[in-house]
Amino acid sequence: MKEKAMNPVLWISVFVVALLAEPSVTQAQTRADADVVTAISNLENDAVKADLAGDAAFYQKFLAENWTRGDSDGRFYTKTQVVDLLADPKNFKTNSEKLSELKVHVYGNAAVATYKDTYDIMIMGEHRAHTIIATDTFVKTGDEWKQVASHGAAAK
Repeated sequence: MKEKAMNPVLWISVFVVALLAEPSVTQAQTRADADVVTAISNLENDAVKADLAGDAAFYQKFLAENWTRGDSDGRFYTKTQVVDLLADPKNFKTNSEKLSELKVHVYGNAAVATYKDTYDIMIMGEHRAHTIIATDTFVKTGDEWKQVASHGAAAK
């Protein structure tokens, strides 16, 4: 039995609909990605403001419960350690901080931010003034973006 060929008009119609739908799907994804880039960029800049203000409450909300950071000093930090440190102005103070070269890459409900961070801090009686490169990983939980991991390394 010979299969019937698809009606040429129907085939052309399906092709045109698919061709026209692709840009709108791509545009919707691009808009959604742009919204995520803006949200993550805002969080990164808000983190600098929190550092300068010694605002531990920001990090209590912003970081996932199991967050960890590999730092340029060769140590790992937990959310509790960072929040406690920021809440103790005798042992932690940010004198200045500036982010540059911030880029955000979106992967559905995950995002990765990379940037340079130039800072001048006092931590546990030690003065540190460095520029590092950093990578922060975010996951969308409900309607909120939470940072789940961070890593910093000395910039050259």
